[in-house]
Amino acid sequence: MTFMTKLLRLQLELTKPFVAGCSIETTRKGQERLGELMAIAHRQDVYYVSREFDLFVGEWVLPKEQKRQGVILYLHGGGYIGGDLEYAKGYATILAAEHHIKTFCIAYRLAPEFPFPAALEDALSAYQYLLKAGYPAQEIVLAGESAGGGLIFCLCLKLKELGLPLPAGLIAISPWGDLTQSGRSYESNAEVDPTMTKERLDYYSECYTSDPANPLASPVFADLTGLPPSIVFVGGDEVMLDDAAALHRRLLEAGCESELTVTPEMWHAYILYGVKEAEQDTKKIGQFLTEVLS
Repeated sequence: MTFMTKLLRLQLELTKPFVAGCSIETTRKGQERLGELMAIAHRQDVYYVSREFDLFVGEWVLPKEQKRQGVILYLHGGGYIGGDLEYAKGYATILAAEHHIKTFCIAYRLAPEFPFPAALEDALSAYQYLLKAGYPAQEIVLAGESAGGGLIFCLCLKLKELGLPLPAGLIAISPWGDLTQSGRSYESNAEVDPTMTKERLDYYSECYTSDPANPLASPVFADLTGLPPSIVFVGGDEVMLDDAAALHRRLLEAGCESELTVTPEMWHAYILYGVKEAEQDTKKIGQFLTEVLS
């Protein structure tokens, strides 16, 4: 681990008790600021075009040097209770700039004001919008982190249910795939995870749904047969490590293509922080896009 990564990890560890006790309003404000910080380095490489829907807003993040055909639909994380458009634009900007591909992100409705299935309904509306805009399913890749990482699988399940075409591929970063928090890593990694706690996730889950085992909220309990190729990233020190591992295992059991990358000593959604240890993961994402969009 590099010195800068160690320093960042220490800062996360020191702020963990404060963050764990934050109100929903404070959490949302913090995520907005984090999104702004993520986008700073690449703002000059992209431009933005807003898109309003009836119930939520979206944003096109368009690279000034587009080298790939197709589009990424990016669904942000935040435990389904946090994450506005500024936060969503943070990593969407990185995806668009670093991989030279059009990226569309949305600020789906949040719990507890809008519980399940609001986020899923908004994700479906965004996907249907891309289809109507002329992007065939084989030119759409879904990407998401944390809650968004679980939501991309839930969206595919809903598409299957409705008989709609599935996307070309799925990129899941630290996906929250089990809202019951049943994985052993919630206990085994409780002391080493520098950012997340089971108690915090229990609260977020209660805000979002009264049935956390519903496969459309927790895709680890779903029949994943027929889903497109997936690439899954997770930090070795996350309490949510088993969510990613379970999704990967369930995909393989269903006959789907899936690749799981577990990066030692890393924390939740570490890729979004731009640490040196994530450079190989960024390359893998680029290679994956090339493969599934070819």
